[in-house]
Amino acid sequence: MFKYWFNIEVLFVDENLRSKLTFRFFLLILNYNNYMLTAIILCFIIGYLTIVFEHPLKLDKTVPALIMGALCWAFLSLGGLEVVDHHHHIGEIDSVLLHHIGKVAEILFFLIGAMTIVELIDLHKGFAVITNRITTTSKKKLLWLVCILGFFLSATLDNLASTIVLVSLLRRLIPDRGERLWFISMAVIAANAGGAWSPIGDVTTTMLWIGAKVSTVGLIENLVLPSIACLVVPTFVLSMTKGFQGNIIAPTRDIDSKIKEEKLLSSGVMLFVGLGALVFVPVFKSLTGLPPYVGMMLSLGIVWLVSEYIHPEEDFTEERKESYSAHHALSRIEMSSILFFLGILVAVAALESVVVLNHSGEKVGLLMSLAEQLQASIPNQDIVIIILGFLSAIIDNVPLVAASMGMYSMDVFPMDSELWHFIAYSAGTGGSMLIIGSAAGVAAMGMEKIDFIWYLKNIAWLALIGFLAGAAVFILMH
Repeated sequence: MFKYWFNIEVLFVDENLRSKLTFRFFLLILNYNNYMLTAIILCFIIGYLTIVFEHPLKLDKTVPALIMGALCWAFLSLGGLEVVDHHHHIGEIDSVLLHHIGKVAEILFFLIGAMTIVELIDLHKGFAVITNRITTTSKKKLLWLVCILGFFLSATLDNLASTIVLVSLLRRLIPDRGERLWFISMAVIAANAGGAWSPIGDVTTTMLWIGAKVSTVGLIENLVLPSIACLVVPTFVLSMTKGFQGNIIAPTRDIDSKIKEEKLLSSGVMLFVGLGALVFVPVFKSLTGLPPYVGMMLSLGIVWLVSEYIHPEEDFTEERKESYSAHHALSRIEMSSILFFLGILVAVAALESVVVLNHSGEKVGLLMSLAEQLQASIPNQDIVIIILGFLSAIIDNVPLVAASMGMYSMDVFPMDSELWHFIAYSAGTGGSMLIIGSAAGVAAMGMEKIDFIWYLKNIAWLALIGFLAGAAVFILMH
C-alpha cells in the first residue's frame, strides 16, 4: 500500500485509491480551515482579555486592539475562509474588507471632528460660561444640578467630553475628595444616561446612527423617557441618604475669583458656535440624506474658521494665536482612542464576515449564527438585550454594539426597530455599573484615581437600579 502514495500510474488506474486520497485531502483542508476559524476566535478572546486587564498589565488597550484587528483578518485570509458581505451573500475578501473599513472610517472621521470641536471650545474656556453660573453649596441641590447638567451636556457633546467638564467643575466646587467622588460617580451615570438618547451622545449610539439602524427622531422618541428614569431613580435614592443632607464646604473667595477669571473674551462665542455646530450635524443629515461625517466636516470647518479670526484676549498677538488654534486642538485629541476603535471594530468585522454553517446548514456570518443560537436558547429577546447591558459593564460597549449590528439582519429588524433602540439603551447605560464599563467612567477613574472596589461597593447598586428602571420603562412603552 505504501508504494501507491508515490506511484502516479497506479494512482490514475486505481479509482478507489484516488477517491480515498481526494477524501483525505478534503479532510486536511477542512481541518486547516477549522484551525484558522479557531485561531480567529482565540485571537479575539485573548485580545479582548488583554484590553479588559490593561491596568494590571500596564499596557495601553490600543496595542492589543490593533494587533487583534490585523491578525483576525490575516488568519481569515491565510485559511482561505469564505466571507459574507453586508447583504449576507458570499463575497470576495478584498471587497468585504474594503466595505468594513469604509464603515469604520465613517465613525472615526466623525469622532475626530467632534473631539476637535470640543477641544476648541475648551481652549477658549467656553465651558466656563456654564460652570461659573453654579453657586449653590447645598449637597442635594448640587447633586441634582450636576446630574441634570451632565445629562443634557452629554446629549449635546458626548459622555466623555461632558464627564471631563464636570470633573473639572467639581474639583473647584468640592474641595474634599471623599465627597467629590460621589458627585463624580453620579456624573458618570448622568453622562451615560444622557448619551443613550442622542445620536451624538455616545460612540455606540453614533455607531447605530451612522449604520442606519436608528434615526435621530426615533432615538429621541423611544429612549428619552427610559434615559430619564435611568438617571432620576438613582439620583433620588442617593439624595435622600444621610450623606447628602446639609452643605458642602464652600470654596474660598480666592478660588472663586480664580474660576471667574478663566473666562475669555471668546468664551461665549466659541461655546455657542461649537455646540451649535454639533447640534447641526443631525439636522444636516436629515436635510441632505448624506452620512453624518459629511455634516461633521462642515461643522468643523465653520468652527475652525471662527477660531481663526476671533480674539480671545485684549492684547492678542500672532504669537498667542497658536495657543488657541485648531492645530493646537488637534494635538490634544487622544489619537490612541481613535486607533483603539479602529482595531476593535476591524476585529469585530472579521467575526461578522467569516462564514460558518448554522443549525439549518446555511452559510451565515459567525455573529449571525451566534444571534440565532441566543434566540433559540433564550426565547425572550428583551432578556437577551438586558444581558448585553450587563456585559457592557464588564467589557467595552463598542465591540458589543458592533457585534450586535452583525448579529441581527436589517431585513428582519429595519431602521428604528424596537431591537436597535433597546440595544442603544442597554449598551449605553449598562456600562455605568462598573467604573471601567464606559468611556466616561474610565475618564473619571483616570482623572480622580477612583478605586475600582470603592465604586463597586458604593455606586454599582445605584447604577443597577437606574439601568433596570430605564429598561422597565422601555419595555412598558412597547
